[in-house]
Amino acid sequence: MIYEKLKEIYAQVNNFRLRQISNRDFLIVAAVVVGIAGGLAASLLKSLSHNIADFLQNDFQWKYKYFLYLFFPLAGILLSVTYVKRFIRKSKFETGLTQILFSISRKSSRIDVHNIYSQIITSALTVGFGGSTGLEAPIVTSGSAIGSNVGRLFGLQYREVTLLLACGAASGIAGAFNSPVAGIVFAIEVLLPEFSIPAFIPLLISAATASVVARLFYKEQLFFLVTEGWEFAAIPFYVLMALLIGLFAIYVTRLSFFIKDRFKKIKNDYTRAIVGGLLLGGLIFIFPSLYGEGYITIEQLLAGQHSVLASNSLFSEYDTLPVFIIFFGLFTIFAKSFATLITLAAGGNGGVFGPSLIMGGLGGFVFAHSINQTGMITLNTSNFIVAGMAAALSSIMHAPLTGIFLIAEITGGYELMTPLMIVSAIAYFVSRKNLKYSMYTKVLAEKGELLSHEDKDSTILQMMKLKYLIDKDFVPLKPEESPLARRNEIIHSKRNVFPVLDEDGKLLGLAYSEQLFDELLDKKGERRIKDLMQAPPNILLLSDSMKVVMKKMEKDEVWILPVVNAENKYLGFVSKTRIFNKYRSLLLRQAGYLH
Repeated sequence: MIYEKLKEIYAQVNNFRLRQISNRDFLIVAAVVVGIAGGLAASLLKSLSHNIADFLQNDFQWKYKYFLYLFFPLAGILLSVTYVKRFIRKSKFETGLTQILFSISRKSSRIDVHNIYSQIITSALTVGFGGSTGLEAPIVTSGSAIGSNVGRLFGLQYREVTLLLACGAASGIAGAFNSPVAGIVFAIEVLLPEFSIPAFIPLLISAATASVVARLFYKEQLFFLVTEGWEFAAIPFYVLMALLIGLFAIYVTRLSFFIKDRFKKIKNDYTRAIVGGLLLGGLIFIFPSLYGEGYITIEQLLAGQHSVLASNSLFSEYDTLPVFIIFFGLFTIFAKSFATLITLAAGGNGGVFGPSLIMGGLGGFVFAHSINQTGMITLNTSNFIVAGMAAALSSIMHAPLTGIFLIAEITGGYELMTPLMIVSAIAYFVSRKNLKYSMYTKVLAEKGELLSHEDKDSTILQMMKLKYLIDKDFVPLKPEESPLARRNEIIHSKRNVFPVLDEDGKLLGLAYSEQLFDELLDKKGERRIKDLMQAPPNILLLSDSMKVVMKKMEKDEVWILPVVNAENKYLGFVSKTRIFNKYRSLLLRQAGYLH
């Protein structure tokens, strides 16, 4: 009864909206709603994860509790996996930004509703219990799901839904980091490479709203940078550091696929979680700074507390030795990459967004601290920590503008804008030169499912699925039949080609209307179809991509080809006319994409 009443109210509201408010104006209202919801979601996620971590570290008292730190991350991953298996059964649960990009390119920007809350629950469990990953990717996914479903709820078109999805992602970043500018830049750079000023306005409103909402709950700045600016003499060192971090980004990306492939071989979800959790616990035992997000380590390094890297570790007695700190910091960087990727591969929820900042910050610290020990020059270690974060985010995520503006915003380091631009551009160039796609886009690109704005023809072909282009209104013939026996169907068919099938529906050949009519008119039509049929110039498989389809048609200079499945059973025909019509409709949709 209540459900029916809610449906009635919704119908009345939506009908009023359709009559009184245009979609363009309604987007502004929707952007505010998405911003509020995104800000609340970001605040909720941070609150949940931090409260869990605070309870385990401070409120939970037991004389042997520090031994449990080895197993807390395992518990978090197991709880996350259990939640997914127990409560998410109707759809596949995916983490990271890849699913958002896939939704935009292949699913008309549709993201399942459960992602609004399931991303928050699973990532809070993972990170709160010490999983060495970040909260940013889950909150971006949650925000994107909010935007997508608000758009779908009010029956908006693809471009409006996509824009609201991007508004949700921007609000997630804005709420998580209290950085509205970075949220907008992220949405434009990663999700909406092509945008116009009208699309910018909802993004601006959504990100600003989310930042205001999140600020009601968290007023503190994430990092504090005390700097007097940058020095010209340090520029060569910024360049060298950026080159090294760019190479490190290549390593991290390749390592991510290596670890993911290894864990995929473990078929049982719980076994995978246990193996990953135990490995993660071992790494945290050696490198305590890997526990949880790791932002506190960067905060203390920025404050000049260099011994924090080794404190509470097995090697804490050496934390005053500069050389030891350098090598321990270097090992921590590589350990962080393993810990993050193991957390995700084992079934935990999070992303590499936050860990990129940690690895980059540690890299900047180790680099500057090492140079300072040589005595050749004294570098501002805090400046290099901040620049390292920007370089790592730019190169690992393939998002240099996001790296620049996010770091400037969350550290207050606008005075370092020039070094941030230099390191972000160089690190991104090094990574992009060797890896065309980031770890989020590589899988989609290999499957032909990535929406690319560099090659629109290829992009649109990738968006087309062969199974949706098949025409089935063809008259099938049997090989033992005669044209005379099927005279009426042949004459009244609107097609000039007829598939010849056996008893199992497998394609044997093609018969053409010219020959069949000739047989009916001049030769009484008594010959069997199998004597008249011809082998098709080529055959399309249902699994063929549209690029393969077009190559086959161009190679044989044909306008139409039959389609069969893996068992050679006939499914229908695909024509260039149908392909071109679909291509034109998608091209029009792309032309209107956020314009």
